[in-house]
Amino acid sequence: MADSSFDIVSKVDHQEADNALNQARKEVEQRYDFKGTGASVEWSGQQILIKAGTEERAKAVLDVFQSKLIKRGISLKSLDTGEPVASGKEYRIVSSLKDGISQENAKKIGKIIRDEGPKSVKSQIQGDELRVQSKNRDDLQEVIRILKGADLEVDLQFINYR
Repeated sequence: MADSSFDIVSKVDHQEADNALNQARKEVEQRYDFKGTGASVEWSGQQILIKAGTEERAKAVLDVFQSKLIKRGISLKSLDTGEPVASGKEYRIVSSLKDGISQENAKKIGKIIRDEGPKSVKSQIQGDELRVQSKNRDDLQEVIRILKGADLEVDLQFINYR
């Protein structure tokens, strides 16, 4: 019998992120408490740029954007947000979306699988994803359960289960 396997990835649906940003932008433009504060949220290349007149307004715009991401099914673990920075008369927050699993996080996940998972399970790093293999499908289900319960700083998806 051939080994069963699945891949662990961390991907963001950029279309959903774009939709969330557009919804947040519309809400910021229409909300009364943002009128006249110069508040905005927009793409700046591959990054998200949040601008406002005060630090509190910038954080409020970030909060609106984060709520839209959650409604669209995107984990906040995928959002890498900087601190508010004064730039002239406005405050800016630069955020970016994290795609892929870094080598450091992949090693942490591999260690969790080795330490806590069933002994028959093997994992290997393949670029920015992990492949997990075992002869027993129940062992693979156990690994998925362990990783969902683990406190990691990346949002994981489990694909290509065969």
